[in-house]
Amino acid sequence: MKSQDILRLRLSNQRLTAPTQDDAVALVRWMGAVQAQDYAGAKWALGCRLKGVSDIALDEMIDNGDILRTHVLRPTWHFVLPEDIRWMITLTEPRITAFGAKYFRDLELDKKLLNRSNRIITKALEGGDHLTKKEIGALLEKNKIPTNDLRLTFIIIRAELDQLVCNGARRGKQFTYALLETRAPKAVQLKKDEALTALAQRYFLSRGPATLKDFTWWSGLSAVDARAAVESVKSQFDQETVGGQLYLYASSAIKPANVSGAHLLPAWDEYTVAYKDRSLVIDPEFSDKVGNGIFNFNILWKGQIIGAWKRTVKGDKVIVDLNYFRTPSPAVAKKISSVANHYAKFLNKKAEQSIQRPSK
Repeated sequence: MKSQDILRLRLSNQRLTAPTQDDAVALVRWMGAVQAQDYAGAKWALGCRLKGVSDIALDEMIDNGDILRTHVLRPTWHFVLPEDIRWMITLTEPRITAFGAKYFRDLELDKKLLNRSNRIITKALEGGDHLTKKEIGALLEKNKIPTNDLRLTFIIIRAELDQLVCNGARRGKQFTYALLETRAPKAVQLKKDEALTALAQRYFLSRGPATLKDFTWWSGLSAVDARAAVESVKSQFDQETVGGQLYLYASSAIKPANVSGAHLLPAWDEYTVAYKDRSLVIDPEFSDKVGNGIFNFNILWKGQIIGAWKRTVKGDKVIVDLNYFRTPSPAVAKKISSVANHYAKFLNKKAEQSIQRPSK
């Protein structure tokens, strides 16, 4: 297996190659979890893997609770399904809590205070109410629990990790919080060994070929738990050693070599963020411009980053600025331009493109 084979398989398994379905719930189920702290970008991370799904339609699904948003895996926002949210939080909460321990200490958020804030927040959300972060802060202040933005953030994260709340329906452009039991009444719990296996299965099916180090990074699990998870599913996947690293993948996902390779990915897209080692997608020539590949809005061609892009929404149009690191061929530029038009259609906007080519 060569590097390009790994990239082709990842593009296919991540549903970036020739998307055919329009079911966002099925996509999130396949992916397991999709990083989502940049809400607009995370919606496009789903949209660029689907056909016939709009930005507005995804808003409606998320507001309705078909897809939930909470802190899980690594300590950041993710889209997950209601059916999976409890077992995923149960599995990854200890590591998230350990990661945030210093913040809780520095902010003087001890167990007694957090238990009290949990009770206040839970009571306020009873009956199906949805409250914004600002409203929760005002409620806590009224009950003599001082808050500032960071302190309030960690109070609410604790309520999420205790499986009391998750994001509710947005109010305008503001996010709200609602009781988890009302947003995910059919959520299941799994025993730890079952959860480890389930998470590893989702990961290697949707992101393989990948390594143990990749899975450990993505899952946020301890090295011991990550290894146990991988060992539990190892026999279910094809294995190949490349560059001294053992890769797991599903051979049934292999697609023909000649596939479309043009993509405009948002920052924190799973194609980059799901792997500890991102060297395969970053040309060493452009490493100073790409960094670790996570934070940029990346232009992708045949699995590798060839530039960056940004979006600016103005009224009924979206301006897509394309900044190439190397001048692309006319054929490549045409295909990337077509993806930019698809992005505008996803937003229900008119497309306007601005192209910046390198001087050399």
